[in-house]
Amino acid sequence: MLPLFIDLSTFNVFTVFSCPKSQEHDQEKLHIQQKLGQLKAGLGKPPGCPCPWDWMLFQGNCYFFSTFQKIWRESVTACKDMGANLVIIESDEETSKKKGTTWLGLSDSKEEGQWLRVDGSPLQWSNYWSQWEPNNQYDEDCVEFSDSGWNDISCFSEKFWICKRSASPCSK
Repeated sequence: MLPLFIDLSTFNVFTVFSCPKSQEHDQEKLHIQQKLGQLKAGLGKPPGCPCPWDWMLFQGNCYFFSTFQKIWRESVTACKDMGANLVIIESDEETSKKKGTTWLGLSDSKEEGQWLRVDGSPLQWSNYWSQWEPNNQYDEDCVEFSDSGWNDISCFSEKFWICKRSASPCSK
């Protein structure tokens, strides 16, 4: 019997890289976005400016507009991480600054029909609700704001979000 020799140099070896699963990719993206938000908040504001560099100044407050969507609870956390709260619309002028459909810092998850702001204070009254809202149609405990007004919706929907905090005094 003759020995069999195989010349391995003629074979190519390929390394196979697998792409992360979509959920893992989304979690990693979320983690990076949260870290980026924390880094931005740590940068503070440019000298002489009342708001951080990527926030908008309007009527004595600074606003941060998200570029990606989160569920309501994650939006609240993201704003807190940046030293702000999920926005509450308090004037007609403020409504002009929103972009698309966004989360509001209101929830009735503790007691149905008792709307609380993210700072824990109760909502006294609002003329911003859309017609027939709030209706709690599908166990809806959070509030979104769109061109047609406020709407109660599931807290697990993903929406854009806006953070709001008081502006710092301007320095000269």
